[in-house]
Amino acid sequence: MNHDRTPSGSSPDVVPTHSVCGAPCWVSLTSRDLQATEDFYRAVLGWEWRPARLGDHFRIALADGAPVAGIGAVAAMWQMAVAWTPYFAVPSADQAVARVQERGGTAAVGPISFPPGRAALLADRDGATFGIWEGDLFTDWETWRKAAPAFIRLHTRDAFDAAIFYGEVLDWASRRPGCCEVRYEGDEVVLRSHGEVVARIESGALEAAPDPTIRPHWQIHFRVADVAACARAAEAHGGSVLREGPDEAVLRDRDGAQFTVTSRREA
Repeated sequence: MNHDRTPSGSSPDVVPTHSVCGAPCWVSLTSRDLQATEDFYRAVLGWEWRPARLGDHFRIALADGAPVAGIGAVAAMWQMAVAWTPYFAVPSADQAVARVQERGGTAAVGPISFPPGRAALLADRDGATFGIWEGDLFTDWETWRKAAPAFIRLHTRDAFDAAIFYGEVLDWASRRPGCCEVRYEGDEVVLRSHGEVVARIESGALEAAPDPTIRPHWQIHFRVADVAACARAAEAHGGSVLREGPDEAVLRDRDGAQFTVTSRREA
């Protein structure tokens, strides 16, 4: 979902979703407490905030003045899980939702109209949650694409099976102009948009695992200068560290949403 939309036709910088078909186009966090969420991510990631046009429950996170993510305090109101979710650009939300359902996935919310576009929250057939957005992208989208998040990664039961599912839903490796390219590199599936790596898919997740870090899920990775400092800040502000290494840490915010901070420059 694009929390900070620019009206269609109002700017020459607007990017329509059909021109980047199937590519990740935004990341969004559902939370319970907007102020607490702002305070946590300001302390951990240094983000600043601005209002979003969707209303008082939504905010846009900024890193060095550039939009990074959207946050909506709607988890309780809409009975949604607290989680980070990637959104993918599609030319038709209705068609994408139908394809998901035809292939054993789930439509949790939508499509819902957020003029000048439409969004839906979905789950693949292994239970990993993702969203789709049909419509214009914000004017700073190219900056977001190049800067943040660092990348997204799907941890799933079978990477090749997942690539087929998402490929059929999102028109990956199709003849559609602007579609994403898919390559099988080693044990991973690598997704590229206009030559840039935008996502990876890896096998090994367990469908019924009690630990949410090893169940099928999309993991959002944010690039930071100091992984250890982010981990300590998360602990100091009500979050937790699930896993930590010298150049990457998996964190959980105070509401329970997990994400990764990384100092790696390549996806």
